[in-house]
Amino acid sequence: MERNRIRNRIAIDEALRHPGVIALIVAGLTIAAMLLVDHGPWSRAKVQPAHVAMYHTTGEAARAAGAQVFPTDPRSRIEPARPGPKTSSTVNPVTP
Repeated sequence: MERNRIRNRIAIDEALRHPGVIALIVAGLTIAAMLLVDHGPWSRAKVQPAHVAMYHTTGEAARAAGAQVFPTDPRSRIEPARPGPKTSSTVNPVTP
């Protein structure tokens, strides 16, 4: 009876050292962690108060708070042109 327990214990230890079993254990733990992170209570959509949701851009919010928003400096004349082909304009530009 005791001998069977020892044999079973050795068989389980050997099976757990097999690379396929280790890969299955790691995959199971990874899937469980991913489900926990993606569907946990911290991933719910947060309702924003009206004064926060009212502004669509950072510039609008800054102007409403009394800050001045300045455009960036133009490119230097000695700055080289970007390598590669020129990009096209957006097909459906977003209008606020």
